[in-house]
Amino acid sequence: MHSGEGRDILSLMRFLDAAAVRAATPWPELIAAIAAVLAEEHLNSPERHVHPVGLPDGGEGALLLMPAWIDRELIGVKTVTYFPSNAGTAVPTVNAAYQLLDGRTGHLSAVLDGDELTDRRTAAISALAADHLARTDAERLLVVGTGRLSPNMARAHATVRPLTSIEIWGRRPEAAQAVAEQLRAEDLPARATTDLDTGAQAADIVSCVTGATSPLVRGDLLAPGAHLDLVGSFQPDMRESDDAAATRATIFVDTVAGALLSGDLSQPLADGVITEASIAADLRALANGDHPGRTSANEITLFKSAGFAAADLAAARLALS
Repeated sequence: MHSGEGRDILSLMRFLDAAAVRAATPWPELIAAIAAVLAEEHLNSPERHVHPVGLPDGGEGALLLMPAWIDRELIGVKTVTYFPSNAGTAVPTVNAAYQLLDGRTGHLSAVLDGDELTDRRTAAISALAADHLARTDAERLLVVGTGRLSPNMARAHATVRPLTSIEIWGRRPEAAQAVAEQLRAEDLPARATTDLDTGAQAADIVSCVTGATSPLVRGDLLAPGAHLDLVGSFQPDMRESDDAAATRATIFVDTVAGALLSGDLSQPLADGVITEASIAADLRALANGDHPGRTSANEITLFKSAGFAAADLAAARLALS
């Protein structure tokens, strides 16, 4: 390649910061984009690559690579770093960037803010699942957790169900209050709660976005017809719900391989409480109509999301469209 050709290609490359990604991925369109990519015949989405990385403090972090592509159209790779040594500093422990390449030529088309892309596609995945699994008249949402994902979960779920009540619970009541105030400023019916068990009993949808390592939501408290959305756990030692939730519910996952790495499923699986056959379907089967999803008004459904690269690709494709 001549140097002039290289400059020409680079001049065509776009950069989307967090605000641009947010503006270019409205919830209804993003949810539809993820459903659409799951129907792509030539979609390829291998499991994520995770590599240990030595840290300055002597500890160990991780480098994650999440590729996905549609033959002859697009190639995308998300690069994620996990540096626990950043805790308590101004630098987040998780940082991400997304590269989108032309599937016909291989040249770099765009770089997108990976953190915003991840936050939005994660919430949209849950909303897409809830559109198939939550009762059509579901109107009470409980969000468990107050981190970056918490307000996005409320926004995304409100896109697919007519919510009249959104409760936010967190270990720090002041953080839950802050999230609720943020959502109320957007005309969403949100309020903070300090009573997790009562909130779980009353909710039609319970969405968990925490880093918990022991169960927070008790399955025996879930009302008939409730939908449980589990997002925070992505490692075997992390868990947001107990065995009762796994045994009472019909279980769905975003991808089987990813979901089985989370403690919400790997622990009851290891204890013989459930088997892999307990998983009714993945998100692709739901989105493509290969599984009907919820089959009765009283059925309790559980969706375990661990994140998958095809959803990143869908969000990036939408953002650049």
